[in-house]
Amino acid sequence: MEGVLAEALLAQSRDPRELLRTLCGGEASAERVETLRFLLRRLEDEGARGGGAALSEAAREVATGYLVPLLRGRGARPAGAPGPDAAQARGRELRAAGAALRSCARLAGGPAPLAASLAEEALRDLGAPGSAPGPAGVAEAAVEVLAAVAPCLRPREDGPLLERAAQAALRLALAGDGEAAALAAGRLLPALGRGGAAALRAVWGGLVAPAGPDRVDLRLQVLSALAERLLPEPPAQQTSPDARCCSRFWRTVQAGLGRAEDALTRKRARYLLQRAVQVSAERGAHCTCGPREGNGPSLFWWSEKKKDELLKFWENYILIMETLEGNQIHVIKPVLPKLNSLFEYAVSEENACWIFHPSWHMCIYKRMLESENKILTKEGVIHFLELYETKVLPFSPEFSEFIIGPLMDALSESSLYSRSPGQLIGSGSPLGLKLQKFLVTYISLLPEEIKSIFLLQFIQKMRSRHWCAVPILFLSKALASVPRCKALGLEGLLALRDVLQCTMITHQILLRGAAQCYLLQTAMNLVDVEKVSLSDVSAFLMSLRQEESLGRGTSLWTELCDWLHVNESCFGQSSTCTSFGLHETSSLNAYVKNLVQEYIKAPVWEKEKCGMPDWSEARLVALMVLLAVDVEGTKSQYSEKRITQNVLRIFLDPLLDALMKLGTNAYMPLLKTDRCLQLLLKLLHTCLFKGSSTQDDEVFTLLQNFVMSATESISDFILRRFTMNELSSVSDLDRCHLYLKVLTELTQLHLKVGWKSGNPIWRVISPLKNMSIRHLQDMDSGQEPTLEKQIQRLVSMAALAMVCEATDQKPELQLDLLDAGPMERFLASLQLNQTLQKPYPEEQSSFFEESSSSQGWGKIAAQYIHDQWVCLSFLLKKYHTLIPASEGEHLELILPAVQMPGRTLQSALDALTILPSDQVLPVFCCMKILVPKLLASSESLCIEAFDMAWKIISSLSNTQLIFWSNLKAFVQFVFDTKVLTIAAKIKGQAYFKIKEIMCKMIEMSAVKTGVFNTLISYCCQSWMVPASSVSQGSLSSANNYSELVLEACIFGTVFRRDQRLVQDVQTFIENLGHDCAANVVIENTKREDHYVRICAVKFLCLLDGSNMSHKLLMEDLAIKLLDKDEVVSKSRTRYYVNSQQHRVKNRIWQILLVLFPSFDQNFLNRIIDKIFQAGFINNQASIKYYIEWIIILILNKFPQFLPKFWDCFSYGEENLKTSICTFLSVLSHLDIITQNIPEKKLTLKQALSAVLHWCFHPNFSVRLYALVALKKIWSMCKTWHIEEFGALTSIVESSLNQVENMHGVGNAKKNWQRIQDHFFFATFHPLNDYCLETIFYILPRLSGLVEDEWIAINKFTRFTDIPSDAGLQWYLSPTQLRELKPGDWAQQDIGSNSGEADNQPEWTDVQKKSTPGKNTVPDADLELVFPDRAAKLGKSMSRLIVVASLIDKPTNLGGLCRTCEVFGASALIVTSLQSINDRQFQHLSVSAEQWLPLVEVKPPQLTDYLQQKKSEGYTIIGVEQTAKSVDLTQYCFPEKSLLLLGNEREGIPANLIQQLDVCVEIPQQGIIRSLNVHVSGALLIWEYTRQQLLRQGDPSHQICAFSETSYWFGQMK
Repeated sequence: MEGVLAEALLAQSRDPRELLRTLCGGEASAERVETLRFLLRRLEDEGARGGGAALSEAAREVATGYLVPLLRGRGARPAGAPGPDAAQARGRELRAAGAALRSCARLAGGPAPLAASLAEEALRDLGAPGSAPGPAGVAEAAVEVLAAVAPCLRPREDGPLLERAAQAALRLALAGDGEAAALAAGRLLPALGRGGAAALRAVWGGLVAPAGPDRVDLRLQVLSALAERLLPEPPAQQTSPDARCCSRFWRTVQAGLGRAEDALTRKRARYLLQRAVQVSAERGAHCTCGPREGNGPSLFWWSEKKKDELLKFWENYILIMETLEGNQIHVIKPVLPKLNSLFEYAVSEENACWIFHPSWHMCIYKRMLESENKILTKEGVIHFLELYETKVLPFSPEFSEFIIGPLMDALSESSLYSRSPGQLIGSGSPLGLKLQKFLVTYISLLPEEIKSIFLLQFIQKMRSRHWCAVPILFLSKALASVPRCKALGLEGLLALRDVLQCTMITHQILLRGAAQCYLLQTAMNLVDVEKVSLSDVSAFLMSLRQEESLGRGTSLWTELCDWLHVNESCFGQSSTCTSFGLHETSSLNAYVKNLVQEYIKAPVWEKEKCGMPDWSEARLVALMVLLAVDVEGTKSQYSEKRITQNVLRIFLDPLLDALMKLGTNAYMPLLKTDRCLQLLLKLLHTCLFKGSSTQDDEVFTLLQNFVMSATESISDFILRRFTMNELSSVSDLDRCHLYLKVLTELTQLHLKVGWKSGNPIWRVISPLKNMSIRHLQDMDSGQEPTLEKQIQRLVSMAALAMVCEATDQKPELQLDLLDAGPMERFLASLQLNQTLQKPYPEEQSSFFEESSSSQGWGKIAAQYIHDQWVCLSFLLKKYHTLIPASEGEHLELILPAVQMPGRTLQSALDALTILPSDQVLPVFCCMKILVPKLLASSESLCIEAFDMAWKIISSLSNTQLIFWSNLKAFVQFVFDTKVLTIAAKIKGQAYFKIKEIMCKMIEMSAVKTGVFNTLISYCCQSWMVPASSVSQGSLSSANNYSELVLEACIFGTVFRRDQRLVQDVQTFIENLGHDCAANVVIENTKREDHYVRICAVKFLCLLDGSNMSHKLLMEDLAIKLLDKDEVVSKSRTRYYVNSQQHRVKNRIWQILLVLFPSFDQNFLNRIIDKIFQAGFINNQASIKYYIEWIIILILNKFPQFLPKFWDCFSYGEENLKTSICTFLSVLSHLDIITQNIPEKKLTLKQALSAVLHWCFHPNFSVRLYALVALKKIWSMCKTWHIEEFGALTSIVESSLNQVENMHGVGNAKKNWQRIQDHFFFATFHPLNDYCLETIFYILPRLSGLVEDEWIAINKFTRFTDIPSDAGLQWYLSPTQLRELKPGDWAQQDIGSNSGEADNQPEWTDVQKKSTPGKNTVPDADLELVFPDRAAKLGKSMSRLIVVASLIDKPTNLGGLCRTCEVFGASALIVTSLQSINDRQFQHLSVSAEQWLPLVEVKPPQLTDYLQQKKSEGYTIIGVEQTAKSVDLTQYCFPEKSLLLLGNEREGIPANLIQQLDVCVEIPQQGIIRSLNVHVSGALLIWEYTRQQLLRQGDPSHQICAFSETSYWFGQMK
């Protein structure tokens, strides 16, 4: 049509110049510019018809006067986003103007070529090198001009200009993501590359230059656009650069393959690699990429001798990279084992060296590890970790860099460490175990000179980020497994210390402690002791938390002592001065001795008011002293005890000497006394740590004796400090707490040894008490508060609180027994919640100027109130019998706080509003005493106390240390047995408030794991009583709150995946036992959800069925459980395996089995119908087994219920359906049921009549269950020689023989064998297997229940809060049932073909792409004649061209052919016209090829074909997902559209993406990432057709080129 239009225009005018001027006049439009392009091209073809120089001048005028201004004007578009129609029209104008400008440059010859002048002007618009480019629109116009005139520039004459243009284009392409950059990369650079070697060298020089922005995506965009020039096919020009020989090129390609986030960038990298391999194979010449790096191979090389091996390697490599783009594990997983073949190709076993550079393999792993699909990431990590299990690879720096970088980044993801399906809880993470094995193997293979560097970098990487608890644990465990070697120096030890700090941020204490243990083992294994000093080691040990890892008496402590012993004489000298300024020595004993001496040494100068010393120094000295003593003990294990005593005496002589002088030397420096007392406390705490066994501990006994000898001196010193008013400044508050801690420790120490008359502590308590009371009374005189007096007041109250606590622990200290002495009367009359007033303003400045360790006044005042309530708590405990039930009783007020409980409780409520949450414990303790006394008389006040206390608890986070202590105290006073009993008795508001709080705590447990554990454990312990002294009151409260026991029996939440992971890893650590020191030193809090049910079950097991109160509780619970089961069953008619509904029902029937021994016949009469009714419900397998089990037990114990059981078989068949299998399964254990029936004949007869009917049921499963039961019944008939059933013999025998001897039809024979081998029929014994282990562990495991529901029997024995009953033997299963593995007869065999995959030919499970053919010379004329059959039939044709040259499969081509014909596409472009003869093509096309124009364009010809169609005004549209893709629903198709479809596997090649005007993608909602290419094409073809039909129906869209042409004709006439 374009040619016809041009001919028509030339026919109307004899002067082409006039025609050009006419077209350049008027308002510009896409149609006008395209018409101008048609005309100029026609004039160019005809050789300047009509005028020579004049036509050349006219062409110059059109170019400079119309086209260039038009490009600039259209480029500088107005602000605001244009609509889609406007944007498409603008694009058409720019493309048509560029093509017209190229024609003008060719027409305008002469001495001053137009192309060069236009190029110079465009370069000025782009700006000079180093300067910022011009506005975006101007830059786009300049690029369009350069792209248009570049083919017209002369390589020789315009060489410098071409070089400058190439440099400017490259600078613009690498500058960013704008339109100008995309135009420069996609159009300008390829055009300049064709302009000569000079321009190409200029571009190449800029690409390989090390400086400049290193945007991989932009570089790959430029490289793929120039691929045909930089990687030319033979015969290639000798002057053009060869990208294959440049290492920078290959590093860019590798970066695109492995690290690029953009799929298009990765595709460009694959295209460049594929083209380089193809070019190398075609050239056949030897090629090497630059100099080698060290002894390794080149990044890329080619040898004709090894062509086949090279082609095989790269074909497999590219195929793997393409497969990874699918991002779907079921597609990728078959490829992963094939990665091993790449390593086989890449390594020479003879020379033990790499043939291919290992960085290529790392690209594959980087791609997998950076995938958004976590399953693929995990597969990639595991595959890499398994590399060294089967092969030994040569050392390569790339491996170490990959491990330190991408691999460790991937290992930081916690979800990778989850258990494998079917793996037992606590068995450890498969990935964690593989990581440990890999690290040990890899480090052992490293060269010695590399090992230290690698380990240091590995540890430094660990400290460079914040790790979650699980990854840091397994990384530390892997490091601890590395064999001993001298790899780390001081820098490595410091890095390990930093990693220790990283572990402290996690809230999972056990995982945190275990990680610390492994990091300490790492230090002992890997540190070269000659490069570190003892002070360095001690500083490292200080980073460990002794309460979480390094506890004395643990295996880790012993291991550390052995390590110090072995290396004692090998430690190096410290390069820096220690914190105490001591001289470094390599001997451990000398070092510790100097350490203690320097620590105790008095400072030369001391401030008048100095703060407390840092506690860390005392902790360090205490730790090293005890380590050194224990090290000495390892040396003298078989020596006398005196040696250890002498060593300890040598170490502690300075300390003991100072302590003995405390009471007499009044001038001893304050800092020295502080340090001595701090060290004393730390020695006691570290030595008495619960991880150690103190009974036979020689060191503890010696230390105890030393301290006892200094008790009198210490006590006198502390008493003097308190009584002589020496504590008067804010900094003295810390000292007050230190003295009171020391006094408390001494008191406890003497209590353990045995309290003797004349004890020094005895002589301190009374004066300290009297002094405190006197000071507090004197300061109530109403004098103005001063800072000194307020501090003394605070100190006195703290001392009085300590005396009360000590007196409470040692009743012998209460000299006056129940007689109210001065202290009791003073405390009883104390004004509660009295706060300390701030000192005068002039003294406040001195308060704030004191040491930073002092606290704010608000916290000081809160401590004062806290100490008041500590004292009051002691008073209420002592005189709890004097507390009246109400304040109405007229008593002489000797102890007001005790005798007026209502006022005291109100004060407690006021205190809760004042005190911070970490100071409320003594208030809760007082409430525990007061509430039971007042609940009956002051119920509203007690309810207010409940509400306020619950408000405090609910506002705390369960990660705070104070949460659990506060929660325990709250539970103890709200759920006290007396409170529960009184509330249930009066049934008032308090009763319902307690139940409301109970429900809220259960709800809180779903978020804060362990809350319900605290509640149920306390309640069950308070309800527990010995059988000999049954308390009816406690059990009656349990009966009134049986809902609590019910909820505990069925409690358990479905955790999120991350919560399950943490619990799994914690179980794994716990299973390590004493091998992990964290298990010893960290108390097992038993806050897992399992322990709620364990507590309830153990409580129920302790109940005595012969006791009426116990019996009523169990029967009430059983009825509630059955009601709960009915409610849950009705909530959803269908529920899924392991759903919350399934789990709850499972727990219900587990508890019913536990309760069964307490059921008698009368009670069973009440519930038997509900139990049988539960059997008719459609239940999951595990629940079926429990119901069947309990029915068997009932019928065994009470055969009286057999008639009711037989009635179950008489229900209508429609009602029974497959639930009859439950009752048939019961009959399979008829021998157990009839054990207690003397006469079995009637029972067997009834069983036979019940079963035979179901043996002929149409449902196959029902028949199998019936036949199993029949086999059991008939064997019993034979055993008992019952001859009355002779008439049935033939029927029964034939039925059983038929099923036993059936020939394999489908799976019938297999299923019959499986059901007989099933554990419930073959191994399970309902009586012998009746135990907790079967109920809670074996049966859930065998029935396919999720592992979260398996409760191992050791958890029952480990939970000691509730004692085990006398019948502990029934906890464990005595049969072989526990040895069975899970399996279900109805499941298909698994793994029968597991070994077949590896035996298949390589790549048979992966779809391969076709190898492109050689590039052939395109036909002279691509405008092939279309068949005119469709035109003759009057069929309308659109202007849509569909290009399918990249599609391989005949089925897809045939379907596309049919779709194109149906919707009237103008042509379908295919790679070969021979494809229409394929039978699969014809089957899909159904003769559409006869009515549709087909054109053959091979893939190498596509670039030229697309450029030609662009010049004809077509918009090139690609169906591809890229960063700038347009949504199909938002895109408006131009009339002249060319649709380019990609290959089935790799999509559109990177070099063709440069040719696209737009990428369109189909919006998706699902998970699968892509559609079939035929389906994608059909969707776009229909959308194009739909839009064209709408345009034809809308007058506003009717735009016809011929209407404008007729207007131009009129103007010319």
